Amino acid sequence: MNVDLRDLRKQFGPTAALDGLNLAIARGEFIALLGPSGSGKTTLLRVLAGLDFVESGTIEIDGRSMHDVPARKRRIGLVFQHYALFRHMTVARNVAFGLEVRPRHERPPRAVIRARVQELLQLMGIGDLGQRYPDQISGGQRQRVALARALAIEPSLLLLDEPFGALDAKVRKALRLWLRDVHDRMGLTSLFVTHDQAEAMEMADRVAVLRAGRIEQVDTPDRLYAEPANAFVHEFLGESVRLDCTVEAGMARFHGMPDICVPTGSRAGPAIALLRPHEIGLLPGPGPMRVESVHASGPMRRVRLVLEARIIEVLLPEDLALPTVGESCGIDLTRARIYPAD
Repeated sequence: MNVDLRDLRKQFGPTAALDGLNLAIARGEFIALLGPSGSGKTTLLRVLAGLDFVESGTIEIDGRSMHDVPARKRRIGLVFQHYALFRHMTVARNVAFGLEVRPRHERPPRAVIRARVQELLQLMGIGDLGQRYPDQISGGQRQRVALARALAIEPSLLLLDEPFGALDAKVRKALRLWLRDVHDRMGLTSLFVTHDQAEAMEMADRVAVLRAGRIEQVDTPDRLYAEPANAFVHEFLGESVRLDCTVEAGMARFHGMPDICVPTGSRAGPAIALLRPHEIGLLPGPGPMRVESVHASGPMRRVRLVLEARIIEVLLPEDLALPTVGESCGIDLTRARIYPAD
């Protein structure tokens, strides 16, 4: 099942929730959507599911336009953060609900529904919970029930909106590994919204970073982190050190560090340099930087440097010779990525 989204536009008053968004999803892909609040992630899921509608643009699933297809006929499974389970129904009835409410001529026989429900509960690892009620099971188990219910209708596309947001960190980690395994075993095509960058980078085949209703970049997790397309993506994903600079004749020159320059293809004028803390090297002093502190950070050491009123934090391996507090040193910025200031 392939999904093709072209030039989607959706307004909420003066705000563009989707602003010319384009995305192609291949059959069997697991795509994660990342972005700040208000970037359009949930809106995108809702228009795909048929719960909201775009003012313009095209949504195609396997080459078929979804323009006039109501939500109930799209065969799309949707899993929410807060489960949305029916408290008065057993786990088994919750999972069967999407099949039982189909029109009579489309509804499978009861025996087929029962077998499908039990098969899914076994797949979710909760085969013995069918006769319990949602209030009698844990949060992690409820989320598995919600996923089983979404899969019961044999969806062409699975949409997950912050499905682990209400769970604690330990349960989240276990469930995200399990969900990816379910996705692979069932041959699903999935679109997953999360605010957790580690979750997205660990689970997804590709990650799409959204801002103000547009996709800034979509790529594999490794390439997205190592080769951000712009300053927004660089600063949104992981820790970044930001330094002002000016580009002249193909070289970035840094304020307060006249001896340092970095080759760049960025256009001339004001610019910013971005690096990961582990990409910054220290050079033996004397130099313009003063070491303010050195602290352990797992297998690394976090060195806090001061240049005038500017603070720069560097991550160094613990087996590297470290500077002492109060010592002056130089700084290596050759791995900096240079972006226009605007």
